[in-house]
Amino acid sequence: MAGKSSQSNNRGTDLFGNYVSGKFKEYHTAQFASTVLTGLTATGGTISDYTDGGSSYRAHVFTSSGTFDVTASGDYGDTIDYLVVAGGGGAGGARGAGGGAGGFRTATGFPVSSGSYTVTVGGGGAAATTPGFSPPPGTSGSNGVDSTFSSITSSGGGGGAIGWNGNAGLNGGSGGGGGDGGAGGSGNTPPVSPPQGNNGGPGGGNVGGGGGGAGAVGSGTPTNNGGNGSPSVIAGPSNTSVGTPGPAPGRWFAGGGGGQLGSGGAGGGGAHGDPSGVAGTTNTGGGGGSAPGIGASGGSGIVIVSYRTL
Repeated sequence: MAGKSSQSNNRGTDLFGNYVSGKFKEYHTAQFASTVLTGLTATGGTISDYTDGGSSYRAHVFTSSGTFDVTASGDYGDTIDYLVVAGGGGAGGARGAGGGAGGFRTATGFPVSSGSYTVTVGGGGAAATTPGFSPPPGTSGSNGVDSTFSSITSSGGGGGAIGWNGNAGLNGGSGGGGGDGGAGGSGNTPPVSPPQGNNGGPGGGNVGGGGGGAGAVGSGTPTNNGGNGSPSVIAGPSNTSVGTPGPAPGRWFAGGGGGQLGSGGAGGGGAHGDPSGVAGTTNTGGGGGSAPGIGASGGSGIVIVSYRTL
């Protein structure tokens, strides 16, 4: 009597629990093994891959102007998340006010398709050009430059006022601080929803107030601190090359500059200094810090685009 063959019959089930064997099983296995989900195919900026909650993401970090080019759709939807931060405002001189932070705009689910998207990264505003201790009076700091991604524009931060004569801070993404007796500049100018920034602080006691930040208004006398910015994890929680440390998880952006004797807001805001103020941190949109003489410039902005890849 013939014995049973010792060879395997290559039987089993497919991914749906159906009974298959032989070549049919091999075909099923090969077919499903080759199905791999992918994200968008895109170029532009400095690419940074990261994981969050068990999923993989890719960030395109623009520290200077360029283009975000989409060449193929992905399996996770044709949408991206963005962060657009404008340049911070420069500080005023003569015990002046801190510069306002650049506008801070972020959102998820922004639709994209194959093509090129223009990215503009705004520079920081210049500090006051003269100290203003005696006539002719000194000047306020200059506004930062707008940053853009596609149809999204964040406004440059407002310049901080000089310390004398009741000068008001300039309006912008966040407003610059006001000089002695002057109001802080208005933030979220022009208005968008949700707001891109906050007002600058008023000046008083012969000193200027703090510039507004993305997350808080600038303060007036006696602290004159710049308003705190806001955190973002779009670039990845482990990416330490952009943003600055802050009081909560994530990297922080768009802090207001400190007025006379004030500290800068979390998110790159420059502090008061003597004889020179501290500039807003590069690629954060932080406002410049003030000084007894001439204040400091605002920090340049940044644009980050991210999407799921796995």
